[in-house]
Amino acid sequence: MATKKLKVAIVCDWLLGIGGAERVVLELHKMYPDAPIYTSQYNPKRITWFEDADVRTGWLQKLPKRLKKFLPVLRALYFSRLDLSEYDLVISSSGAEAKAVKTRKDALHICYCHSPTHYYWIRYDEYIQNPGFGKWNFIARLGLRILVGPMRRWDRNAAKSPDIMLANSTHTANMIKKHYRRDSTVVFPPVDTSRFKVAGKPDSRHGFVIAGRQAPYKRFDLAIEACNQLKVPLIVIGRGPEHKRLEKLADRNVTFLTNVSDADMVNHFSTAIGFIFPGMEDFGIVGVEAMAAGTPLIAYNKGGSLDFVTPKTGVFFEKQTVKSLVAALESFNPNRYDPAEITQFAQQFSVATFTKNMQAVIGAALAEKTAD
Repeated sequence: MATKKLKVAIVCDWLLGIGGAERVVLELHKMYPDAPIYTSQYNPKRITWFEDADVRTGWLQKLPKRLKKFLPVLRALYFSRLDLSEYDLVISSSGAEAKAVKTRKDALHICYCHSPTHYYWIRYDEYIQNPGFGKWNFIARLGLRILVGPMRRWDRNAAKSPDIMLANSTHTANMIKKHYRRDSTVVFPPVDTSRFKVAGKPDSRHGFVIAGRQAPYKRFDLAIEACNQLKVPLIVIGRGPEHKRLEKLADRNVTFLTNVSDADMVNHFSTAIGFIFPGMEDFGIVGVEAMAAGTPLIAYNKGGSLDFVTPKTGVFFEKQTVKSLVAALESFNPNRYDPAEITQFAQQFSVATFTKNMQAVIGAALAEKTAD
């Protein structure tokens, strides 16, 4: 490895939309622009970041993209048979099955793990309660209950494949230890903090804001009901399977915005007195984006937020209940926070920091591999 140019491959579970996992793949692609990207399914119309990349798919690409939720067993089969033995360095960005790829014994496989697979481990009970298949939920529940045992064994075995496990947060590192019985190194994901920097101070700040995909586990309902109770303004940005239900919960103090430009997003974040972060996330990029705009957080005291909410950047609420969030909002004093200090704190999660940390981990691992 020390005397030749490395052959590098990047692997990810799928490329079907824009999210934190896809941002990691984008930065890995920038680090290794000649490395092919192997994935199960790719939709270039939904995600245009990889137009200059060599994205390689297999037989799963022929199946409808909307069937992604139905395909974990097939993805397990696909990735476990994906032979990448021609590559010296393989970097998998995975929160599901991509970590199972085959590599040479003398190659280096680094897995950037977003989480132990949600539907087998951390969020199994939530998936059983609400699989997200509409009228086919009963079939999904039955299938998950039948398959969860053997798939957990497969997933834990697949997690043995990488030489090195990286975690996107301290919370994820703890979950990797618990479910995969492996140690990992925390490398925070890339956040485009520069996009949210605001020149000068906003004229005024008012109301609260929440943003992201409106899925059940993100608990947008808590923010809406708490703000209803306190009769304070709340802007809700985004869409998702919970959207209609959330609209029914909301009183007149709540404004829904489903088509927000980048510039408007920055404006909404930077002019709010606080960003509500009520879910338990593996990391929680949107929370750091709000901080990059100088806005303090009101966050649930579990998950990825433990890595970036401090007494100088926000407050916690202890239970995922309306009562607990209401108490935190009532005690929240935006005048305690310095927006410039919050913005500066957020820079430790920047894209440049991610790239620097990844290069350091990869360089050290390659040096150790060569020494062996």
